[in-house]
Amino acid sequence: MTPWQEIARFTETGTDVVVVTVAAARGSVPGEAGAKMLVTRDGLQSGTVGGGRIEARALAEGTELLDSSEETTRLVCWNLQRDIGMTCGGEMTLLFERVAARPPWHIVIFGAGHIVQALVPVLQPLSCRIDVIDTRADWLSRLPAGKNMATHPVTVFEDGVELVTGQSFVLSITKGHASDVPVLREVLARYPGIPFLGVIGSASKRAALLRDLREAGAGEDLLEKITCPLGLPIGGNDPQEIAISIAAQLLEKRGY
Repeated sequence: MTPWQEIARFTETGTDVVVVTVAAARGSVPGEAGAKMLVTRDGLQSGTVGGGRIEARALAEGTELLDSSEETTRLVCWNLQRDIGMTCGGEMTLLFERVAARPPWHIVIFGAGHIVQALVPVLQPLSCRIDVIDTRADWLSRLPAGKNMATHPVTVFEDGVELVTGQSFVLSITKGHASDVPVLREVLARYPGIPFLGVIGSASKRAALLRDLREAGAGEDLLEKITCPLGLPIGGNDPQEIAISIAAQLLEKRGY
């Protein structure tokens, strides 16, 4: 894996990383120009700038940069004998670059029925964080466990809106129209700029949803946020194929 692939892996999974590059080397030094190492808050992840004292100092400098609120880059030139306490007397110039993590892709799913049982295994391998909400603890317990997923039993579905943020992708795949409407109403009221709000159902269900939400006071600009039917128009009507169509639509809307 190249350093660039590793950087992408860290940032896509929510980990800030500092890239340390030997920008120049003069005299007797343990590392050569162009050498790189990657540092996170858990320490050295890969690569080397020469090992020993110079690497320990670079590691401390990189960790300090991770916690800086003002700097994203730092260029240092160290005399290895005077500044680092090594016997060799050369100089090394190191460039420190902090690469901020991309905010995790957050998917909130209301409902844990047949379609969600098929959808979650499709989403789990992706770089995302999944919250699944349902009033039925037995259905939640059937979902496969994963380090990027949590389940949340609630009394009523709309209680789960507390888990939503303004950047969440929200799917309402509840037991039916009566439980979808309160979820949609609360999400739109709290987060009018929500990037994706999808609801399982047909075109006729969409018409009924929009009617009830208008009666609840939702404006047309908010109603345009709702994607219903949910999923790309591909595949058949079994839960597994619907799940793939929904996952494909989420990726399409997310971009990058």
